[in-house]
Amino acid sequence: MWKAWLETYGGRIAGIAAGLLFGIIYLISGFWDMLFCALLIGIGYWIGKQKDERRGPIFPLERLTDWVSDRWPWSR
Repeated sequence: MWKAWLETYGGRIAGIAAGLLFGIIYLISGFWDMLFCALLIGIGYWIGKQKDERRGPIFPLERLTDWVSDRWPWSR
């Protein structure tokens, strides 16, 4: 029974849980702190999703060093 509920209403249950969590954070710490916490949770979710989908690193080191050397030629 619980598995069927989770399969059917999983997104809604997660949304209610997230809303409850953000409501508690708001009551404890305030509005702006809650928004910052939500931002960190969103970034964590995005990084986790990238890892789950095996897309590789967010900023490959070779690409980053090429960008820096193109941007600032004295750093070569």
